[in-house]
Amino acid sequence: MKQQGSLKRPLIIYPLAVHFATLFASFAILISVAIRIDSGGPYTDEQIVPVIARAIERNESGELSISVTPELAELRAATPELWFVAHDDSGRSVSFGRVPPFYNSFVGRLSELSYAHLRDRTPPYDLAAVVRREMTDIGPLTIIGHGALSELSFIVLLASNTVILPIFLLLTLTSLLIVPWIVKRSLAGVSRIAREAEEIDTGRRGRRLSESHVPSEIAPLVHAVNDALRRLDDGYERQQRFVASASHELRTPVAILRSKVESSDNDEVRALGMEVHRLATMTEQLLDLERLETNRHFESLDLAALSRQVVGDLAPLVIAGGRSIEVEVLGSELCVGDAAALERVIMNLVQNAIDHGGSHVIVRVVGTAFEVEDDGPGIPLEERDRVFEPFYRLRPRSTGSGLGLNLVREVVARHGGRVKILDSRSGGTVVRVDLCEAQPSGSAQNAYYTVDPDSADSTVCSPL
Repeated sequence: MKQQGSLKRPLIIYPLAVHFATLFASFAILISVAIRIDSGGPYTDEQIVPVIARAIERNESGELSISVTPELAELRAATPELWFVAHDDSGRSVSFGRVPPFYNSFVGRLSELSYAHLRDRTPPYDLAAVVRREMTDIGPLTIIGHGALSELSFIVLLASNTVILPIFLLLTLTSLLIVPWIVKRSLAGVSRIAREAEEIDTGRRGRRLSESHVPSEIAPLVHAVNDALRRLDDGYERQQRFVASASHELRTPVAILRSKVESSDNDEVRALGMEVHRLATMTEQLLDLERLETNRHFESLDLAALSRQVVGDLAPLVIAGGRSIEVEVLGSELCVGDAAALERVIMNLVQNAIDHGGSHVIVRVVGTAFEVEDDGPGIPLEERDRVFEPFYRLRPRSTGSGLGLNLVREVVARHGGRVKILDSRSGGTVVRVDLCEAQPSGSAQNAYYTVDPDSADSTVCSPL
Protein backbone atom coordinates (compact mmCIF):
# COMPACT_ATOMS: atom_id res chain seq x y z
CA MET A 1 0.00 0.00 0.00
CA LYS A 2 1.35 3.38 -0.95
CA GLN A 3 2.14 5.52 2.08
CA GLN A 4 0.72 9.02 2.19
CA GLY A 5 3.18 11.91 2.47
CA SER A 6 3.59 14.16 5.46
CA LEU A 7 1.08 16.91 6.21
CA LYS A 8 3.99 19.35 6.38
CA ARG A 9 4.02 19.66 2.60
CA PRO A 10 0.37 20.72 2.11
CA LEU A 11 0.25 22.70 5.36
CA ILE A 12 3.64 24.45 5.24
CA ILE A 13 5.48 24.16 1.91
CA TYR A 14 2.54 24.82 -0.42
CA PRO A 15 1.17 27.84 1.55
CA LEU A 16 4.67 29.32 1.74
CA ALA A 17 5.15 28.90 -2.00
CA VAL A 18 1.82 30.61 -2.69
CA HIS A 19 2.68 33.29 -0.14
CA PHE A 20 6.04 34.07 -1.78
CA ALA A 21 4.55 34.07 -5.27
CA THR A 22 1.88 36.50 -4.08
CA LEU A 23 4.53 38.79 -2.60
CA PHE A 24 6.56 38.79 -5.83
CA ALA A 25 3.46 39.52 -7.89
CA SER A 26 2.37 42.30 -5.50
CA PHE A 27 5.77 44.01 -5.66
CA ALA A 28 5.84 43.77 -9.43
CA ILE A 29 2.36 45.27 -9.66
CA LEU A 30 3.25 48.10 -7.26
CA ILE A 31 6.36 48.99 -9.26
CA SER A 32 4.47 48.84 -12.55
CA VAL A 33 1.67 51.03 -11.21
CA ALA A 34 4.14 53.55 -9.75
CA ILE A 35 5.91 53.86 -13.08
CA ARG A 36 2.63 53.97 -14.99
CA ILE A 37 1.01 56.75 -12.99
CA ASP A 38 4.08 58.96 -13.11
CA SER A 39 3.68 62.10 -15.32
CA GLY A 40 7.03 61.61 -16.97
CA GLY A 41 10.44 63.18 -16.81
CA PRO A 42 13.51 62.68 -14.60
CA TYR A 43 13.97 63.73 -10.96
CA THR A 44 16.80 65.66 -9.39
CA ASP A 45 18.70 63.47 -6.96
CA GLU A 46 17.82 64.49 -3.39
CA GLN A 47 21.30 63.54 -2.17
CA ILE A 48 22.63 66.92 -3.31
CA VAL A 49 20.68 68.75 -0.56
CA PRO A 50 22.70 67.52 2.50
CA VAL A 51 25.96 68.25 0.63
CA ILE A 52 24.76 71.79 -0.11
CA ALA A 53 23.51 72.33 3.46
CA ARG A 54 26.94 71.43 4.91
CA ALA A 55 28.58 73.96 2.58
CA ILE A 56 26.46 76.96 3.77
CA GLU A 57 28.03 79.19 6.42
CA ARG A 58 27.02 82.39 8.22
CA ASN A 59 29.52 85.30 8.48
CA GLU A 60 29.89 87.74 11.35
CA SER A 61 27.19 90.00 9.98
CA GLY A 62 24.74 87.12 9.78
CA GLU A 63 24.74 86.84 6.01
CA LEU A 64 24.84 83.42 4.34
CA SER A 65 27.91 82.39 2.36
CA ILE A 66 29.15 79.30 0.52
CA SER A 67 32.26 77.35 1.47
CA VAL A 68 33.40 75.05 -1.30
CA THR A 69 33.86 71.89 0.68
CA PRO A 70 35.47 68.78 -0.85
CA GLU A 71 32.00 67.25 -1.08
CA LEU A 72 30.65 70.26 -2.95
CA ALA A 73 33.67 70.34 -5.23
CA GLU A 74 33.23 66.69 -6.06
CA LEU A 75 29.51 67.26 -6.69
CA ARG A 76 30.22 70.21 -8.99
CA ALA A 77 32.83 68.20 -10.92
CA ALA A 78 30.36 65.36 -11.44
CA THR A 79 27.47 67.71 -12.34
CA PRO A 80 28.72 70.87 -14.14
CA GLU A 81 25.13 72.20 -14.48
CA LEU A 82 24.75 72.24 -10.68
CA TRP A 83 22.92 75.24 -9.23
CA PHE A 84 21.07 75.96 -5.99
CA VAL A 85 19.56 78.68 -3.83
CA ALA A 86 19.51 78.53 0.01
CA HIS A 87 17.21 80.61 2.27
CA ASP A 88 17.05 80.95 6.05
CA ASP A 89 13.89 81.86 7.95
CA SER A 90 14.93 85.52 8.25
CA GLY A 91 14.88 85.97 4.47
CA ARG A 92 18.63 85.90 3.84
CA SER A 93 19.68 83.87 0.82
CA VAL A 94 22.70 82.73 -1.13
CA SER A 95 22.90 81.14 -4.60
CA PHE A 96 25.36 79.07 -6.56
CA GLY A 97 25.64 78.43 -10.30
CA ARG A 98 23.34 79.63 -13.07
CA VAL A 99 19.85 79.73 -11.56
CA PRO A 100 17.13 79.66 -14.28
CA PRO A 101 15.10 82.91 -14.46
CA PHE A 102 11.99 80.76 -14.03
CA TYR A 103 12.80 80.46 -10.29
CA ASN A 104 13.34 84.20 -9.67
CA SER A 105 9.83 84.40 -8.21
CA PHE A 106 10.82 81.81 -5.57
CA VAL A 107 13.50 84.06 -4.11
CA GLY A 108 12.41 85.34 -0.71
CA ARG A 109 9.58 82.79 -0.43
CA LEU A 110 11.41 79.46 -0.20
CA SER A 111 11.11 79.37 3.60
CA GLU A 112 7.39 78.79 3.13
CA LEU A 113 8.11 75.39 1.51
CA SER A 114 9.49 72.19 3.07
CA TYR A 115 9.57 69.54 0.35
CA ALA A 116 8.94 69.41 -3.39
CA HIS A 117 10.08 67.89 -6.67
CA LEU A 118 9.84 70.12 -9.77
CA ARG A 119 10.19 68.79 -13.31
CA ASP A 120 9.82 70.26 -16.74
CA ARG A 121 8.26 68.31 -19.58
CA THR A 122 10.91 68.48 -22.31
CA PRO A 123 14.65 67.82 -22.51
CA PRO A 124 17.22 68.91 -21.44
CA TYR A 125 15.18 69.24 -18.19
CA ASP A 126 17.06 72.28 -16.92
CA LEU A 127 14.13 73.22 -14.67
CA ALA A 128 14.16 69.91 -12.80
CA ALA A 129 14.81 70.79 -9.15
CA VAL A 130 14.27 69.54 -5.62
CA VAL A 131 13.14 71.56 -2.60
CA ARG A 132 14.12 70.35 0.90
CA ARG A 133 14.22 71.93 4.35
CA GLU A 134 17.38 70.96 6.26
CA MET A 135 18.43 71.53 9.87
CA THR A 136 22.05 72.77 10.03
CA ASP A 137 24.49 74.18 12.59
CA ILE A 138 23.50 77.71 11.56
CA GLY A 139 19.78 77.02 11.78
CA PRO A 140 17.09 75.71 9.43
CA LEU A 141 17.66 76.25 5.73
CA THR A 142 15.33 75.77 2.75
CA ILE A 143 17.26 74.73 -0.34
CA ILE A 144 16.18 74.47 -3.97
CA GLY A 145 18.71 72.93 -6.30
CA HIS A 146 19.35 71.21 -9.58
CA GLY A 147 21.87 68.37 -9.94
CA ALA A 148 22.20 64.87 -11.33
CA LEU A 149 18.95 63.56 -12.83
CA SER A 150 17.41 60.12 -12.14
CA GLU A 151 14.59 58.35 -13.93
CA LEU A 152 11.58 57.16 -11.88
CA SER A 153 12.24 53.48 -12.72
CA PHE A 154 15.69 53.73 -11.15
CA ILE A 155 14.25 55.41 -8.06
CA VAL A 156 11.59 52.73 -7.71
CA LEU A 157 14.16 49.96 -8.04
CA LEU A 158 16.37 51.68 -5.52
CA ALA A 159 13.43 51.96 -3.12
CA SER A 160 12.64 48.27 -3.58
CA ASN A 161 16.22 47.38 -2.74
CA THR A 162 16.43 49.60 0.30
CA VAL A 163 12.88 49.22 1.68
CA ILE A 164 10.86 46.47 0.00
CA LEU A 165 13.65 43.87 -0.14
CA PRO A 166 14.32 43.95 3.64
CA ILE A 167 10.57 43.70 4.24
CA PHE A 168 10.39 40.73 1.89
CA LEU A 169 13.31 39.02 3.65
CA LEU A 170 11.69 39.68 7.03
CA LEU A 171 8.38 38.19 5.83
CA THR A 172 10.24 35.17 4.42
CA LEU A 173 12.09 34.55 7.67
CA THR A 174 8.92 35.02 9.69
CA SER A 175 7.01 32.60 7.47
CA LEU A 176 9.70 29.93 7.64
CA LEU A 177 9.84 30.09 11.44
CA ILE A 178 6.31 30.92 12.52
CA VAL A 179 4.21 28.93 10.03
CA PRO A 180 5.85 25.56 10.92
CA TRP A 181 5.49 26.43 14.62
CA ILE A 182 1.80 27.22 14.17
CA VAL A 183 1.22 23.99 12.22
CA LYS A 184 3.13 21.93 14.80
CA ARG A 185 1.19 23.50 17.63
CA SER A 186 -2.11 22.94 15.80
CA LEU A 187 -1.31 19.26 15.25
CA ALA A 188 -0.11 18.66 18.82
CA GLY A 189 -3.45 17.06 19.64
CA VAL A 190 -3.02 14.62 16.75
CA SER A 191 0.41 13.57 18.04
CA ARG A 192 -1.05 13.04 21.52
CA ILE A 193 -3.87 10.78 20.33
CA ALA A 194 -1.36 8.83 18.22
CA ARG A 195 0.62 8.07 21.39
CA GLU A 196 -2.61 7.12 23.17
CA ALA A 197 -3.56 4.79 20.31
CA GLU A 198 -0.21 2.97 20.64
CA GLU A 199 -1.12 2.07 24.23
CA ILE A 200 -4.37 0.31 23.28
CA ASP A 201 -4.19 -3.48 23.29
CA THR A 202 -6.28 -6.45 24.28
CA GLY A 203 -4.77 -6.56 27.76
CA ARG A 204 -5.68 -2.95 28.56
CA ARG A 205 -9.23 -2.46 27.44
CA GLY A 206 -11.45 0.47 28.24
CA ARG A 207 -8.96 2.98 26.86
CA ARG A 208 -10.29 5.85 24.76
CA LEU A 209 -8.58 8.52 22.69
CA SER A 210 -8.71 12.00 24.15
CA GLU A 211 -11.15 14.23 22.27
CA SER A 212 -10.00 17.47 23.91
CA HIS A 213 -7.60 19.88 22.17
CA VAL A 214 -8.13 18.07 18.85
CA PRO A 215 -8.68 20.11 15.65
CA SER A 216 -12.32 20.14 14.59
CA GLU A 217 -11.35 18.46 11.30
CA ILE A 218 -9.84 15.49 13.21
CA ALA A 219 -12.50 15.31 15.95
CA PRO A 220 -15.00 13.20 13.89
CA LEU A 221 -12.27 10.61 13.21
CA VAL A 222 -11.32 10.44 16.92
CA HIS A 223 -14.98 10.16 17.88
CA ALA A 224 -15.50 7.34 15.34
CA VAL A 225 -12.43 5.48 16.65
CA ASN A 226 -13.70 5.78 20.23
CA ASP A 227 -17.10 4.44 19.16
CA ALA A 228 -15.36 1.50 17.44
CA LEU A 229 -13.29 0.81 20.58
CA ARG A 230 -16.46 0.95 22.67
CA ARG A 231 -18.19 -1.58 20.41
CA LEU A 232 -15.14 -3.85 20.48
CA ASP A 233 -15.06 -3.71 24.29
CA ASP A 234 -18.75 -4.53 24.45
CA GLY A 235 -18.28 -7.45 22.07
CA TYR A 236 -15.30 -8.70 24.04
CA GLU A 237 -17.25 -8.53 27.29
CA ARG A 238 -20.13 -10.46 25.73
CA GLN A 239 -17.71 -13.07 24.46
CA GLN A 240 -16.07 -13.40 27.88
CA ARG A 241 -19.43 -13.75 29.59
CA PHE A 242 -20.43 -16.42 27.09
CA VAL A 243 -17.18 -18.37 27.58
CA ALA A 244 -17.50 -18.13 31.37
CA SER A 245 -21.14 -19.14 31.36
CA ALA A 246 -20.59 -21.97 28.90
CA SER A 247 -17.63 -23.28 30.89
CA HIS A 248 -19.52 -23.21 34.16
CA GLU A 249 -22.57 -24.82 32.60
CA LEU A 250 -20.46 -27.57 30.98
CA ARG A 251 -18.50 -28.34 34.11
CA THR A 252 -21.26 -30.20 35.96
CA PRO A 253 -22.57 -32.38 33.09
CA VAL A 254 -19.00 -33.20 32.05
CA ALA A 255 -18.17 -34.31 35.60
CA ILE A 256 -21.31 -36.49 35.69
CA LEU A 257 -20.52 -37.94 32.27
CA ARG A 258 -16.95 -38.67 33.30
CA SER A 259 -18.09 -40.44 36.46
CA LYS A 260 -20.59 -42.60 34.56
CA VAL A 261 -18.04 -43.52 31.87
CA GLU A 262 -15.39 -44.51 34.40
CA SER A 263 -17.84 -46.61 36.42
CA SER A 264 -19.41 -48.36 33.41
CA ASP A 265 -18.91 -52.10 32.87
CA ASN A 266 -19.26 -51.68 29.12
CA ASP A 267 -15.87 -51.65 27.35
CA GLU A 268 -17.17 -49.48 24.50
CA VAL A 269 -18.44 -46.89 26.98
CA ARG A 270 -15.18 -46.96 28.94
CA ALA A 271 -13.31 -46.36 25.65
CA LEU A 272 -14.93 -42.90 25.59
CA GLY A 273 -13.02 -41.98 28.74
CA MET A 274 -10.18 -40.31 26.82
CA GLU A 275 -12.57 -38.08 24.91
CA VAL A 276 -14.42 -37.19 28.10
CA HIS A 277 -11.07 -36.37 29.67
CA ARG A 278 -10.26 -34.04 26.76
CA LEU A 279 -13.62 -32.34 27.16
CA ALA A 280 -13.05 -31.92 30.92
CA THR A 281 -9.57 -30.49 30.31
CA MET A 282 -10.88 -28.03 27.73
CA THR A 283 -13.62 -26.90 30.12
CA GLU A 284 -11.09 -26.31 32.90
CA GLN A 285 -8.78 -24.37 30.57
CA LEU A 286 -11.64 -22.17 29.40
CA LEU A 287 -12.38 -21.49 33.07
CA ASP A 288 -8.71 -20.69 33.58
CA LEU A 289 -8.88 -18.09 30.80
CA GLU A 290 -11.97 -16.58 32.39
CA ARG A 291 -10.29 -16.48 35.80
CA LEU A 292 -7.37 -14.57 34.29
CA GLU A 293 -9.77 -11.71 33.61
CA THR A 294 -11.57 -11.67 36.96
CA ASN A 295 -9.35 -13.18 39.66
CA ARG A 296 -5.83 -11.82 39.91
CA HIS A 297 -3.95 -12.50 43.14
CA PHE A 298 -0.41 -11.23 42.81
CA GLU A 299 1.86 -12.03 45.73
CA SER A 300 5.46 -12.74 46.62
CA LEU A 301 6.44 -16.24 45.55
CA ASP A 302 9.47 -18.51 45.21
CA LEU A 303 9.69 -20.10 41.77
CA ALA A 304 11.90 -22.93 42.98
CA ALA A 305 9.45 -23.92 45.71
CA LEU A 306 6.51 -23.56 43.33
CA SER A 307 8.21 -25.73 40.70
CA ARG A 308 9.04 -28.46 43.22
CA GLN A 309 5.43 -28.49 44.41
CA VAL A 310 4.02 -28.86 40.89
CA VAL A 311 6.52 -31.56 39.91
CA GLY A 312 5.76 -33.39 43.14
CA ASP A 313 2.06 -33.41 42.25
CA LEU A 314 2.72 -34.57 38.67
CA ALA A 315 5.47 -37.11 39.40
CA PRO A 316 3.16 -40.10 40.12
CA LEU A 317 1.31 -39.59 36.82
CA VAL A 318 4.54 -39.11 34.87
CA ILE A 319 6.19 -42.18 36.39
CA ALA A 320 3.03 -44.21 35.84
CA GLY A 321 3.31 -43.37 32.15
CA GLY A 322 6.84 -44.75 31.98
CA ARG A 323 8.55 -41.34 31.91
CA SER A 324 10.79 -39.38 34.31
CA ILE A 325 10.82 -35.78 35.56
CA GLU A 326 13.24 -33.72 37.63
CA VAL A 327 13.65 -30.18 39.01
CA GLU A 328 16.91 -28.32 38.41
CA VAL A 329 17.48 -25.04 40.30
CA LEU A 330 20.33 -22.89 38.93
CA GLY A 331 19.39 -19.90 41.03
CA SER A 332 16.08 -18.68 42.35
CA GLU A 333 14.86 -15.20 43.20
CA LEU A 334 11.67 -13.96 44.79
CA CYS A 335 9.25 -12.40 42.33
CA VAL A 336 5.68 -11.10 42.24
CA GLY A 337 2.98 -13.16 40.55
CA ASP A 338 -0.18 -15.20 40.75
CA ALA A 339 0.91 -18.54 42.22
CA ALA A 340 -2.15 -20.47 41.04
CA ALA A 341 -1.81 -19.17 37.47
CA LEU A 342 1.93 -19.89 37.30
CA GLU A 343 1.33 -23.33 38.74
CA ARG A 344 -1.08 -23.96 35.88
CA VAL A 345 1.59 -22.76 33.42
CA ILE A 346 4.15 -25.27 34.68
CA MET A 347 1.56 -28.07 34.64
CA ASN A 348 0.54 -27.28 31.06
CA LEU A 349 4.15 -27.13 29.85
CA VAL A 350 4.99 -30.47 31.50
CA GLN A 351 1.84 -32.07 30.08
CA ASN A 352 2.65 -30.65 26.64
CA ALA A 353 6.20 -32.07 26.85
CA ILE A 354 4.86 -35.50 27.75
CA ASP A 355 2.17 -35.41 25.04
CA HIS A 356 4.82 -34.67 22.39
CA GLY A 357 6.86 -37.77 23.10
CA GLY A 358 9.28 -36.62 25.76
CA SER A 359 10.52 -39.49 27.91
CA HIS A 360 12.48 -37.27 30.30
CA VAL A 361 11.30 -33.81 31.38
CA ILE A 362 13.40 -31.20 33.23
CA VAL A 363 11.84 -28.21 35.03
CA ARG A 364 14.71 -25.75 35.37
CA VAL A 365 14.58 -22.54 37.50
CA VAL A 366 17.01 -19.69 36.65
CA GLY A 367 16.48 -16.53 38.70
CA THR A 368 13.05 -15.15 37.78
CA ALA A 369 12.78 -17.45 34.75
CA PHE A 370 11.99 -21.13 34.40
CA GLU A 371 12.28 -23.66 31.59
CA VAL A 372 10.60 -26.94 30.75
CA GLU A 373 12.86 -29.15 28.63
CA ASP A 374 12.04 -32.47 26.98
CA ASP A 375 13.87 -34.95 24.77
CA GLY A 376 11.09 -35.35 22.23
CA PRO A 377 11.22 -34.70 18.47
CA GLY A 378 11.17 -30.90 18.90
CA ILE A 379 9.09 -28.18 17.28
CA PRO A 380 10.04 -26.85 13.80
CA LEU A 381 11.17 -23.22 13.75
CA GLU A 382 8.34 -22.12 11.43
CA GLU A 383 5.71 -23.56 13.81
CA ARG A 384 6.93 -22.01 17.06
CA ASP A 385 4.65 -18.99 16.89
CA ARG A 386 1.57 -20.88 15.73
CA VAL A 387 1.60 -23.45 18.55
CA PHE A 388 0.47 -20.66 20.90
CA GLU A 389 -2.70 -20.09 18.88
CA PRO A 390 -5.95 -21.44 20.37
CA PHE A 391 -6.86 -24.98 19.25
CA TYR A 392 -3.81 -25.26 17.01
CA ARG A 393 -2.16 -28.69 17.05
CA LEU A 394 1.28 -29.38 15.67
CA ARG A 395 0.34 -33.02 15.03
CA PRO A 396 -3.08 -34.72 15.05
CA ARG A 397 -3.48 -36.37 18.46
CA SER A 398 -6.23 -38.00 20.45
CA THR A 399 -5.19 -36.15 23.59
CA GLY A 400 -5.03 -32.47 24.46
CA SER A 401 -7.40 -29.60 23.84
CA GLY A 402 -5.23 -27.19 21.89
CA LEU A 403 -5.63 -24.52 24.57
CA GLY A 404 -2.67 -25.36 26.84
CA LEU A 405 0.06 -23.26 25.23
CA ASN A 406 -2.39 -20.44 24.52
CA LEU A 407 -3.23 -20.34 28.22
CA VAL A 408 0.51 -20.29 29.01
CA ARG A 409 1.04 -17.26 26.77
CA GLU A 410 -1.94 -15.40 28.25
CA VAL A 411 -0.78 -15.99 31.85
CA VAL A 412 2.81 -14.97 31.10
CA ALA A 413 1.66 -11.85 29.24
CA ARG A 414 -0.42 -10.77 32.23
CA HIS A 415 2.68 -11.13 34.39
CA GLY A 416 4.55 -8.77 32.07
CA GLY A 417 6.77 -11.62 30.92
CA ARG A 418 7.48 -13.44 27.70
CA VAL A 419 7.60 -17.06 26.58
CA LYS A 420 9.73 -18.47 23.80
CA ILE A 421 10.63 -21.86 22.36
CA LEU A 422 14.27 -22.91 22.01
CA ASP A 423 16.11 -26.02 20.85
CA SER A 424 17.24 -28.50 23.46
CA ARG A 425 20.76 -29.92 23.41
CA SER A 426 19.17 -33.36 23.31
CA GLY A 427 17.24 -32.48 20.17
CA GLY A 428 13.96 -31.82 21.95
CA THR A 429 12.29 -28.59 22.98
CA VAL A 430 12.93 -25.98 25.67
CA VAL A 431 10.04 -23.65 26.55
CA ARG A 432 11.48 -20.71 28.48
CA VAL A 433 9.30 -18.33 30.52
CA ASP A 434 10.90 -15.03 31.57
CA LEU A 435 9.12 -13.20 34.37
CA CYS A 436 9.75 -9.68 35.70
CA GLU A 437 12.71 -9.05 37.98
CA ALA A 438 10.39 -7.28 40.39
CA GLN A 439 11.04 -7.67 44.11
CA PRO A 440 7.89 -8.22 46.20
CA SER A 441 6.47 -5.34 48.15
CA GLY A 442 3.21 -4.41 49.78
CA SER A 443 2.31 -2.15 46.87
CA ALA A 444 2.88 -4.91 44.34
CA GLN A 445 -0.40 -6.64 45.07
CA ASN A 446 -2.64 -6.84 42.00
CA ALA A 447 0.00 -4.95 39.99
CA TYR A 448 0.86 -5.32 36.35
CA TYR A 449 4.27 -5.05 34.78
CA THR A 450 5.58 -4.33 31.32
CA VAL A 451 8.67 -5.83 29.75
CA ASP A 452 11.47 -3.86 28.12
CA PRO A 453 11.87 -5.60 24.74
CA ASP A 454 15.35 -4.12 24.25
CA SER A 455 16.79 -5.97 27.23
CA ALA A 456 18.68 -8.92 25.76
CA ASP A 457 20.05 -10.71 28.82
CA SER A 458 17.42 -10.04 31.44
CA THR A 459 13.83 -8.91 31.82
CA VAL A 460 13.58 -5.36 33.13
CA CYS A 461 10.16 -4.45 34.46
CA SER A 462 8.30 -1.35 35.52
CA PRO A 463 4.79 -0.93 36.98
CA LEU A 464 2.08 0.14 34.55
